[in-house]
Parts: sequence; structure tokens; C-alpha cells
Amino acid sequence: MAKLPVDPEKLVADFGPHLNYTPREGYAGRDEPDKSVPTHCCFCGMQCGIKLLVKDNRVVGFEPWMEFPFNEGRLCPKGVQRYLQDNHPDRLLSPLRRVEGKGFEPVSWDAAMSTTVNAMHRIQGQYGKDAFAVLSGVSLTNEKSYLMGKFARVALKTKNLDYNGRLCMVSAGAGNKKAFGLDRGSNNYSDLKGAEVIFICGANVSETFPTLTYWLWQARDHGAKLIVADPRLIPLARTADLHLDVRPGTDSALYGAMLKYLVDNDLLDHDFINEHTSGFENTIAAVKDYTLEWAETVTGVSKEKIQQAAEWWGKAKTSFLLHARGIEHHSKGVENVLSCINLVLATGRIGKPYCGYATITGQGNGQGGREHGHKCDQLPGNRDINNPEHRQYIAGVWGIDEKELPGQGYTAYELIEAIHRGEVKGLLSICFNPLVSLPNNNYVREALEKLEFFVSIDFFLNETARYADVVLAGSLHEEEDGTVTTAEGRVTRIRQAVTPPANARTDTSIILELAARLGAADKFSYNSSEDIFNELRVASKGGTADYYGITYEKIEQNMGIFWPCPTLDHPGTPRLWEDRKFATPDGKAHFNPVSYRPPGEVTDADYPVTLTTGRVVSQYLSGTQTRRIGKLVDQFPEPLLEIHPELAARYGIRQREKVKVVTRRGEAEFPANIVDTIRKDTVFIPYHWPGRKSANQLTPGTLDPVSKIPEFKVCACRLEPSGQISQPGSETAFDSI
Repeated sequence: MAKLPVDPEKLVADFGPHLNYTPREGYAGRDEPDKSVPTHCCFCGMQCGIKLLVKDNRVVGFEPWMEFPFNEGRLCPKGVQRYLQDNHPDRLLSPLRRVEGKGFEPVSWDAAMSTTVNAMHRIQGQYGKDAFAVLSGVSLTNEKSYLMGKFARVALKTKNLDYNGRLCMVSAGAGNKKAFGLDRGSNNYSDLKGAEVIFICGANVSETFPTLTYWLWQARDHGAKLIVADPRLIPLARTADLHLDVRPGTDSALYGAMLKYLVDNDLLDHDFINEHTSGFENTIAAVKDYTLEWAETVTGVSKEKIQQAAEWWGKAKTSFLLHARGIEHHSKGVENVLSCINLVLATGRIGKPYCGYATITGQGNGQGGREHGHKCDQLPGNRDINNPEHRQYIAGVWGIDEKELPGQGYTAYELIEAIHRGEVKGLLSICFNPLVSLPNNNYVREALEKLEFFVSIDFFLNETARYADVVLAGSLHEEEDGTVTTAEGRVTRIRQAVTPPANARTDTSIILELAARLGAADKFSYNSSEDIFNELRVASKGGTADYYGITYEKIEQNMGIFWPCPTLDHPGTPRLWEDRKFATPDGKAHFNPVSYRPPGEVTDADYPVTLTTGRVVSQYLSGTQTRRIGKLVDQFPEPLLEIHPELAARYGIRQREKVKVVTRRGEAEFPANIVDTIRKDTVFIPYHWPGRKSANQLTPGTLDPVSKIPEFKVCACRLEPSGQISQPGSETAFDSI
């Protein structure tokens, strides 16, 4: 049981976050680099191409990579500043061990590894193999994602492995599998430019995926109508033809009512439905009572707007629907996803030019990272860990008996609950900051304090790693070779630009040494990332996420290959389902009935306001990286409580007045930002900050029953104004502790 070894103020002073800025005169060597390395941004799922400039094994700047086909040199504010992580003053340069009363001090790699492996042996020997868990992340490459899944199951031999994609894409993945049998967006984004109608559902594209807006503007230039469903008038919605300001938690009611309108007005593709789908009758029966008037009452969107959206969608010849976390971060996220897919299937607009459906991947490798085996229920190739044939195949690839392969373990938030129950005693975490990113984070903190041993692999000491017994100094995105899979399904190359500084190591070398010390060296005898990828190719062969025909050379020659790519002579698959043969057992796309149900927590007299959370343009996820880059913090230095003028007036709240937001889990105080771009019954807080500024002190641990994703996007709260005005710039680094 371990609280922080010292006061958090000392940890911040020693390890940050501190702000890194480009020197006014630029970095030395910027104009005469030793090399220019074409690679990709380390942030969101767009994985924009970028060239890193290197001098003396240091990234000193960047140039646009104009030839890369998705972003063609365009970058967002985060992409422009991403190189400032290299040689950052907060960078961990050696392993660390916890010292009570002092904080953390450097130790040798041998000492750090011995301490870690001894703790693993002790905990598993005393409590069982599954008492030691692994939490991984999808900012890792495909190779490292694959490696973490194999490490947990073959070297550590635990079933308790999950990843931070559990907070991102799992509802979309579950919905895609139910409907199509395969989890990937159906088209590359260049298909957007020919769509007559584009429907964006719960995706703040301009702030979270800014370079994707280029393809939306291409469509607008060709006359496309843009519909945006979001409780806030997000930047993209300000230029949309139609904004559906849906009440948080009522998305499936909106899309169900649209489906009923399509049916009632015969705006359907009957040939497609009859020949290539199943389940249509049961699906329309589920929405038979979803009148426009009913939907208006439930969703808060006027019936005229709902009708207009349905008519535009139904009458278009080409269309594209995209969604993201806004409909997925719910206790019924899978149902929301399926209700969107039902609209696509009802009109038959999939598998042909300028017609498609896609889930926008939030994390850097959110697509590839959910395909190759560090989910609790998954094996490489998007195989099912509970399927005997799938287990047998992967066991053969890994050279173990199928009986040695652990079964399904707990999901990420369930692991926290298992720590509280005493089932899980030890934890290894890599590329994950659950103390900021999981809901109800006071509960998460209590779980960390109950662990008997915690080891973290990272390149910064994030808020979660402050609770670790050992911290292993790992690698940045540009310090290892590998691949990632973009939100389009394009497998691209990450090229090593520099090596880890000082006594830091690559993540891969750390995991391989841990595996060897655990007695599994013969199962982890790789000499390069390409060796790991080549084994991944074999492991994925025949799975729904089939990479077998993709090689490093092939990726280099084509600037990426779209999976599935089952053979070496296969060109890849930019557009799915052109043959109308889906990856389901019957070969058809499946409608899925969705009956509206309320969110897990609704407003009442004690908590009368709805709170929703999300992102801002200059920050990324838990902020481990972006809260250390000066210009990104300057752009949005603190979380603000976004509130409508009428709601603010009801409480007497003034601009930048500190307002206490109280939910059933806790309370936190934020300066008010009074705007007319949000619903009058809803407030919004971005979630990138830790400690006293964390929105996730407030959010519930209610989970989707299928995907087990937490309900970040809707909870009930009350507002208590303080009467004190917070001046811009008055906050300090310690206000987020």
C-alpha cells in the first residue's frame, strides 16, 4: 500500500510538467541537419506525415512531408509542436526507484529489472498468475502492441491485460463487428470529397482531428451538405448546413427517429437491404413508435431539424457518416454506433465510391492497437480469445500449448475494481495514465495506493507513474522503428530518427529483457522491429485484420498499405465491401435493433445539470505530452467550465467566476467560460488535466455492457458559484496537483 513518496509539489519540481519552448533563434543545426526523416506525428489517429530534422542525434525541427497522401504537408497545432518532446527537460534518462520521503532516484537497469521481476514472481507465487496485471496503450506501434499482448500471456502468463483503447474505440469496434464482422472504417478519407451529404456524429473534428477538415472542405467545395450532431456548436458545426444540438445521452433516439422517417417515406435501398443484409424487420420494429415529436421531446432537437436531416440523408445519391467519442463514450455506446450503422445500411451507401462509414480513431494507433492482441478479449488479427480455433492458431504461432494460453481477463476499469477487491496485487503499465484518463479518478487513486507493486514504463513521469515503485525509462515515438495503422486503415511506417538519450532504452528492449528474466527468452528472440512485424503478419493471417501481405518494403514503396491485405501480391483494400461480401458468417451486413434507453445517470433535483467532457485543440488525451509543450499550454492553459449565458444567469455566474461542479463522486472548481455555443441544460469541461483540475474526478464508472467503455459523456451535476473571479494566468503548475 503506497501513497506518493513525497509531496506532489516536489515531484512536479523534479519531474514536471515543465514547459518547453523553441529557442527564439531556433535549435542549433536546424538549417544544416544531418538528416531529414520522413515519419508520422505521434498524436491522433490521422497519423499525419511529417519530416523530422536531426542534428547530432537530436530532433531540432521539422518540415512538411508534402508527398504523404492524407495530409499533404498539413499539420495541426499539436503536430507542429510535437518535436519539442525530444530532449525535453522532463525526459526520464534512467530507471528510477521510489524512495520514501525523498521521491525517486536513479538506479541501474539491472537493479530496476531485478526488483520488478522479483516482485512479479513473489506476487504471482503468493496470489496466482492473474494477480499481476498489465495495462497497455495505443500510442504504441503495432509491433509493441503485439509484443505487449504476447508478453502478458506468454512471459507473465496472466489473463489480466487491457489497454487504454478501452476508453476510446471499443464501442465502435464492437458495433462494427456486429454489423460487418470486421472492425475498420469502410473507406479512405479521400472518398469524402464526392459525398453529397456528410453526417458527423459526436466528433469535434476541427479541434481533435484538424487535418481531416481538409477533406470535408473538399466535399463542401463540390456542393456537399454537412450535418453535425453535437450538444455544442463546435467549430465545424458553425459552418454546417444543419446542426443537431442533441441532448447528451439521447443519440440513439435521434438516429432511431431518422430511421423511422426513412422507412415511413420509403427513402430506402430495397435491393441492397434484401440482397445483402439481415435483421431489417426486427430493426424497424424497434423504432416503430419513434415519431419526430417523440424524438424532439427526448433529444431536445426540433422535429423540423430531425426531419431535414433524414430527408437529406435519405435522398442523397452518395453519403458518408463519421462518428467518434461523442457517441461512443456512453453506457450504451455500442447501441449508439449500431443506430448510426443502421442509417447507412438502410440507404445502401457503402462499398462504392464516395459512400462510406467510418469511426474516427482518437489515439495515434487506436486502429492497429485494437487489432493485434493487447485487449483482454482479443488475440492478434482481431481474433477472439474465447474461440478455440483462434486460440489454437495463435498458440501455434507462439510455440506454446493452447492450454497455456490464458483466457479473457478484466477490462481497464474492471481491473481497478479488481485491485479494490484484492484480486490484483501488482501492475505493469506502459503508455497509459489512468489516474487522469479513467473516470472517478479518486477511486483510481485509491486503487494505486492498494497495489503491492507497481512498475511503469514511460518517457515522462506522468501522474500515475508518481505512485510507482519502479519507473523504467522508455522511448519516444521517433526512437524506434515500427508501423502504425491510421484511422483510414492505412498501415504506415514509423522510422527511427534518433536513439533514446543517456540511459533510457527503447520500449521493445525493456519488454524483451523482462520476458527473458521471466524465463521466456526463447519465445522473444527478435533482432529488430521488423522481426516482430513479420511474426505479427503470420499471427494475423486469416484473421479479420489480416496483415500477412504487408511488408516494410511494400509500405515504403506505396506510402502505406490498407488492410486487409492477405497475400504478398495483394494491393491492399482502401475501400471495403465493394463485392458486397461482408465478414459475417452469412456474408451479409447485419442490421441490429436498438431501443432507446436513458443514460446511466440522469438529472434530478439534487443534480439538475448535465455535464459532458471532451477535448481542446492544443491538448491530447491525458496531457502527459502536450502539457509539457509551452505553446500548446499557452493556447489553452487550464480547463474552463463552458456554460450557456441563460444557465449562467440562472445561477448568477459571471465570466471567469470560479464555479464548484459537484457530482455523486466528487467536486472540482473551474473558471466559467460563458458562451452561447452549448445547450442551455449542459456544461462542458475538457479532460486533459490532472488533480484538482481533473474533469474525471466527476465522471461515473458506469460501463457499456458490451464494450465496457465508461460513460464519460454524460453525468448529472450541480453548480455552486464561489463569487470569486479567476484572473487569466493566475493558476500555477501546482493548481493541477
